[in-house]
Amino acid sequence: MNTNFTGESLLEAVTFFADEDRAHDVFVAMRWPDGVRCAHCNSADIGKLSVSKNGKRRVWNCKACKKQFTAKIGTIFADSPLPLSKWLPALWLVTNAKNGISSCEMARALKITQKSAWFMGHRIRTAIQRGGGIVRADGVFECDESYIGGKARNMHEHIRRERITSTGPKGKTAVMGLLARHGSKTPVSQIVAQVVPSTKRKHLLKLIRENIPAGSEIHTDTHPSYAILHREYEHKVVDHAEAYVQDGVHTNGLENFWCLLKRTLKGTYVHCAPFHLYRYLDEQTYRFNARKNEDGDRGRFLDVVRTATGRRLTWKKLTGSDEEPAG
Repeated sequence: MNTNFTGESLLEAVTFFADEDRAHDVFVAMRWPDGVRCAHCNSADIGKLSVSKNGKRRVWNCKACKKQFTAKIGTIFADSPLPLSKWLPALWLVTNAKNGISSCEMARALKITQKSAWFMGHRIRTAIQRGGGIVRADGVFECDESYIGGKARNMHEHIRRERITSTGPKGKTAVMGLLARHGSKTPVSQIVAQVVPSTKRKHLLKLIRENIPAGSEIHTDTHPSYAILHREYEHKVVDHAEAYVQDGVHTNGLENFWCLLKRTLKGTYVHCAPFHLYRYLDEQTYRFNARKNEDGDRGRFLDVVRTATGRRLTWKKLTGSDEEPAG
């Protein structure tokens, strides 16, 4: 069977993976390019693939550890009753929809429940998470912070009284972003974005020092937390009360990213609990950093499929129900 996926559009992906046997063979070939190995002990001494009568279960028996395993074990697809013919098109949608795709829309497209689609989306975001930094020996960096949360004028009166108890970002979640502008070693600008406890100096400077080498040129706004950056970096400041660009100094690259992120959260997901914000932040960061992938949508899709192995997200962990109650 042909396991070489060359599709460049959602239509081609849906058509190609509609056959569950083909979807399974493609994933197996990507997970084990040198031949199937046991998902438990990594032994190559395994039996033939056994397929159930209804075609829903495909199992190998390991002759070394005497255990059964499937292609889904040890991946984001583990313990899911949904077939790969649904999983792979869903993965295409999440990785390539510029403004994301809601669980309700995914549920309608795949004919599954909204609850399953929500869980599926978060599992895919687990495979999307990249980590790492944007450390470069040269180039210009931008640093900026933002706040994520609902607007007071859109809240019910009793909720507004509970959450809005002072002026400013009260009741919102702080996020910090660093952008490495494109240059000789960075053909495409790259971003690192994280949820931070607050915009105090100790939290913002920690992220900057972890990702940007000392001596680099950094552009920021006039936030007080950046006031001592000149001690370690070539610090340049733009006063947004006067202009958005001053003598070539600006943070417009990050402002663009915040715009994309908030458009996704407000327009597509509508509501995002602070507990899950970092997952949506990772999703948007990945799409931004991989926007110039040489193979386009297909390249991003295959990149995430390759990282689906070795990552697991259970329902209890996702909802926080696996945490022990405070005693």
